[in-house]
Amino acid sequence: MTRMVLAAALFASMGTAALAQAKTDISITRQPGILYLASHVMETQDLIEKHAAKAGLDGVTVEWRMFSGGGAQTDALLAGQVDVVNTGTGNLLLLWDRTNGNVKGITASSAQPALLVSVNPDIKSLEDFGADDRIAVPTVGVSTQAILLQMAAAEMFGEDQIRHFDPMTVQMGHPDALAALSNSQHEVRNHFSSPPFQYIALKNGAHQVASSRDIIGGPLTQATFFTTVSFADGNPVIVQAIRDATEEAIDFINEDIEGALQMYKDISGDQTPLEDLIGIMQQPHMMDFIMKPQGTMRFAEHLHKIGTLTKMPESWTDYYLPASADLDGN
Repeated sequence: MTRMVLAAALFASMGTAALAQAKTDISITRQPGILYLASHVMETQDLIEKHAAKAGLDGVTVEWRMFSGGGAQTDALLAGQVDVVNTGTGNLLLLWDRTNGNVKGITASSAQPALLVSVNPDIKSLEDFGADDRIAVPTVGVSTQAILLQMAAAEMFGEDQIRHFDPMTVQMGHPDALAALSNSQHEVRNHFSSPPFQYIALKNGAHQVASSRDIIGGPLTQATFFTTVSFADGNPVIVQAIRDATEEAIDFINEDIEGALQMYKDISGDQTPLEDLIGIMQQPHMMDFIMKPQGTMRFAEHLHKIGTLTKMPESWTDYYLPASADLDGN
């Protein structure tokens, strides 16, 4: 967290003039998993480059970088090491607050459910977790999964117990957490996961304990593109190209899910058989590739309540760019 605070201070001191320079070499991050399927289609088909050229900006190149968790992505953004990140709502809200509104969303890209799974037969519900149990999450305290656990704790035990599950969480990337569940000697027997890892775990003998949709009461944006306001101001064509590319990628996914999943496999190296991935996409709400922000104000209310956000946004449009206001989110 200290690194993030220092980076935020550095960012604020730099001013926008030095950063607002049009770029053609763009770096974008993502995490493992088919939450980010739209980005795999965008990369394979050079969709950002295509839409930038259509708008008159030729020679754009996009480097896609993989990070295991959202915390590392946001640190890289604030340090100026990457231009755009594609990660969860909690990280967007955290950076928006800590940079005084100088980080904002471009567009969401998916609202697939996140499932808490376990290989411990004694854990059938959230009430069954004890002090010695360990739950893998992408980033302790601020990842979507960690925040969902806090929201569940407040509902179950009262607002004064909002961090009830925090001491049980362990920071692990989803592939590592999946591997831990397969190792009977590993201390981590529970994983608040994401697709496809949660369904692979279920197929391998884990069982579902909770769902993001149950905790938040509906869909929740799990992947969103966001950037610094200075980058957006200096590169409006790129920002619009990301939006247009996301829309085209989602259309492609809806028309040819098999082709999109093959692109994901080719880029990620995921060895899951294609037919298994197709089966995963047939699970409830797995085709929820949605550009409209979903459930983000619920997250903001929670983070403000526990003091993580110093300022409560009035609307989701406060932490998305003005050019994104037509997305009609919540």
